[in-house]
Amino acid sequence: MFIGHFAPAFVAATLSPERPRLGTMFVAAQLIDWGFFTLALFGIEAMRIDPQASVMVPFDLYHMPYTHSLIGTAIFAAAFLGVVAVHRRSWQLGVLAGIVVLSHWLLDFVVHVPDLTLDGDPPRLGLGLWNLPWIAIPLELGLTIGAFAFYLRRTRGPAGPPLVLGGTLLIFQLVNWFAPHPESAGPFLYLQALIAFGVLTAIAYWVGENRWLRRRGGLALSPR
Repeated sequence: MFIGHFAPAFVAATLSPERPRLGTMFVAAQLIDWGFFTLALFGIEAMRIDPQASVMVPFDLYHMPYTHSLIGTAIFAAAFLGVVAVHRRSWQLGVLAGIVVLSHWLLDFVVHVPDLTLDGDPPRLGLGLWNLPWIAIPLELGLTIGAFAFYLRRTRGPAGPPLVLGGTLLIFQLVNWFAPHPESAGPFLYLQALIAFGVLTAIAYWVGENRWLRRRGGLALSPR
C-alpha cells in the first residue's frame, strides 16, 4: 500500500484540536517507511527485487524487524506521539499522530504477502491482497478518495492546494502500480522512495497551512 496510508492522515487532521496539521499527519502515515528506507540505505534492514514476490509488487521485504514488526511500529508510534505532543504542546494531537503511525502496520497487514512480524521473528504475517489486484486497487483508491473527500468536507480554504495534492497522489500511485519496476534494490531505489515521501509531505503541509476546520452551521475555525 502506498497512498492508502495517507487515508488515516486525512481523517486525523480533521480531528485535531487546532487547525488541521496535515503535514504532521503525512509524516506519521509514512514514518515506518521513512524508517525502513533509511535503514535500508545503511544495510540495517533489507529487501530485494523478486518478480515472484507477489502479483502487484515485486519486492521481497525479507528483513525489516525494526520498522515493520508490530512492536517496532508501536515504538515508532510512541516516540512520534511524544515528539508531536511536546512540540505542539498538545497531547491530543500527539495521540492522533501516534494512532496514524500504528495504522501503517495494520494497512500493510491487509495487502502485504506474509512478510510482517509481531516482534521481528516468525511467524510472518499478511493477508496478501497484493496477489488480488482487482481487490487491492479499488481498496486503496477507495480509502484514499473517501478520506480525502472527508477532509475537504470538514475543512475550508482555497481549492487549488488540495487539487494539487490529490493529483500528485494519483500520479505517484499510478507510477507505483504501472511504471517499470527496478531490476535490483539499492540506494537509488531507497532515495527515490524517500524523495517521493518528502514531496507529498511538503504539499500536504502547504495544504494544511491554507485550510481550517469548519464549525457547525458552515462557519469555520479561523487559523491562529
